[in-house]
Amino acid sequence: MQRSFASLLIALVLAPALVAFEGFPSVTSVEPDTGKVGDIVSAKGENLDKSSIAELYLTDGSHDMKVQIAEQTKTEIKFKVPENIKAGRYHILVLTADKKSLIEQPVVFTVE
Repeated sequence: MQRSFASLLIALVLAPALVAFEGFPSVTSVEPDTGKVGDIVSAKGENLDKSSIAELYLTDGSHDMKVQIAEQTKTEIKFKVPENIKAGRYHILVLTADKKSLIEQPVVFTVE
């Protein structure tokens, strides 16, 4: 009996947290993973539509470079590599639609 109560209590505590992450934007891949200024790149994942993401950036950890979004769906964002970006390795950074959170994604894009 005590074990069942503990399991139920854990489920009730964790359920809201799991629901909160259900709509969270998540970029899981970038194709191609290397490109040049002006290239169109496809970031794929979940919850990538306009209701979840307002803006997209490339970041080297010190500088965030806003990119131009060409197309945006629930599972893919196509963006253009910006003109004034330096060669290097960048993570994808998303600004949530409510503009309250910048979330660095675990994928890397390399600018040649």
